[in-house]
Amino acid sequence: MRRILFVSNGHGENAIAERIARELRAIARVPFGLDHLALVGEPSNGVLATVGPRRTLPSGGLVAMGNVRALTRDLRAGFMGLFASQIRFLRREGARYDCVVAVGDVYALVLARFARRPVIFVGTAKSVYVAPYGPLERRFLRGAARVFVRDAATAERLRAQGVAAAAPGNTIVELADGAPPLPEELAGNSFIGILPGSRASAYLDAVRLCGVIRALGERVTPANALLSIAPSLGPERFAAALAEDGWILEPAVSSDAIAFRARAGGATLIGWRGPLGTLLAASRLILGQAGTANEQAAAAGLPVVALDAGQRPAARAPGDEWYRMRQRRLLGDALALVPPSPGLAAAAIAELLADSVRLERMRVAGRERMGPRGGSRAIANAIVELACAAEAQA
Repeated sequence: MRRILFVSNGHGENAIAERIARELRAIARVPFGLDHLALVGEPSNGVLATVGPRRTLPSGGLVAMGNVRALTRDLRAGFMGLFASQIRFLRREGARYDCVVAVGDVYALVLARFARRPVIFVGTAKSVYVAPYGPLERRFLRGAARVFVRDAATAERLRAQGVAAAAPGNTIVELADGAPPLPEELAGNSFIGILPGSRASAYLDAVRLCGVIRALGERVTPANALLSIAPSLGPERFAAALAEDGWILEPAVSSDAIAFRARAGGATLIGWRGPLGTLLAASRLILGQAGTANEQAAAAGLPVVALDAGQRPAARAPGDEWYRMRQRRLLGDALALVPPSPGLAAAAIAELLADSVRLERMRVAGRERMGPRGGSRAIANAIVELACAAEAQA
């Protein structure tokens, strides 16, 4: 049996690895053993088998751009020990695999190469829209057997710089494939989707975002919202935080996907722990502080609204200002930043919902920036080719 190891470093990257693995399983004519080393975040529970050492770190992987506070927390939580144990695992177990697929940024690629096997790199973090790959990063990219990046402009830039990169389609666009419809009791409602993210900061962000929905309920009645609860987070913690903030919880729950119901004034809220694709399909607009999930929403043609972290420096999470700036550049006109004050944010959203021309412009921009489908199939085909070549040489 041919064996493939996926190495990913991020919550969204883990989901992308799982999506590629499902495509690989669908097209392969021979059995593949598919393993997953999740450097950051919770591994998926699908076709990939979790292997190797892992640990939940305080930053959730968000340590870029000189975020010294987040890096310090990670170091105190045992990052260096985890880093060393992951390298030992890759050196020890690498010979078991025909090839390695690194999903994320160049950090994932660097660690994947410790397995001493051919590596396919799936770049999810960098783009010419945000920040191009630098000289040192390009040196590592040239050592990969295949390089896939998220958009055609980035691939073109890399090819001009001597890196044989391809952009056959954005896998993020395909993450929501196959999601079921809403339960019948919720069908027919018009929702605003709330995406607080999957890191530990999601609990605080959920309270902030739901505060905007409560303020919106005073302007637009009814204001119905679906709060996405990532599999790695606890619904009871969300419910307790919202109750403390004045939401009235309702005990009646008739679906496994519905964690709780809550009301506050003219606003209603559903705690949703079902597939994200279902939430996106049922939403007319997204209010989110997430990373990959916000990008999924834009790819689905949904206008995305986020709180402007730069306007409340005393309260923002470490790295949040940088991350939102990055996402604004990445998504362009598909993302609107609003003030963090619930009242001001609600007023801005109400104005946006009444502006059909701007909403359509945001929908078009999201689809354009996120790019076409087809990435999962192209990458899966490349994995099959590389694995077969590696086996032939063995």
